[in-house]
Amino acid sequence: MTIKKSKFYKPLTAKERLANLKYSFLFWEGRKNGMIYTRSIKWSDILFIFFPKGFNEKYGYLGSVPYNEDGEIFKAILPLVLTMDYEAKPKWCPRWFLRFLEVFGNDRSIVRVRNRSLHNLHKKLTKGYRFYDYKTKWTDYDLRIHVLVPEHLHNLADDIEYGFANRGKQKELVEEIIKLDPKAGIIWGSVERLKKQLEELQNKNYGKSK
Repeated sequence: MTIKKSKFYKPLTAKERLANLKYSFLFWEGRKNGMIYTRSIKWSDILFIFFPKGFNEKYGYLGSVPYNEDGEIFKAILPLVLTMDYEAKPKWCPRWFLRFLEVFGNDRSIVRVRNRSLHNLHKKLTKGYRFYDYKTKWTDYDLRIHVLVPEHLHNLADDIEYGFANRGKQKELVEEIIKLDPKAGIIWGSVERLKKQLEELQNKNYGKSK
């Protein structure tokens, strides 16, 4: 006697069949257990995987990569992201598959895990490379980059931070110098030299005001 002919068998309702179908597609619906939750997969996630829009989505499998392609921060961080992609992506593996793992394994998050097996596969294929965050703190040129990468790429991130801050400080000093002397000759390249030039102008103007 088959299960369906048993008197204990109760056919699934149409609603239950749809629910089972929904969960069979790699758990499309988000789930929640206390403070731990996962997102519901949306059409935009499928487009992200197969038809990424712009730089941010193309390299989105790496984590929170920059998205404003017109910003100075984007231009500064661009070499780091491209280098991470070059080292993290296996030559035989298409990016769409890594983005697939980012969605269904990592839940498109730098902290959540949607599926442990797919998460571990993503980590193995990308060697664990991860772009966690970037932001400015005390000033708009005080850039902070947070990545999980080997030492040589950490050094690159440090150099980007230093260079971005150095150029930003020079620009700030030049603006102050021009306010005091619109015709001042500017020699870029050294924060200390520009500081000295600004101090000399300030002292000169202070002496005139007495």
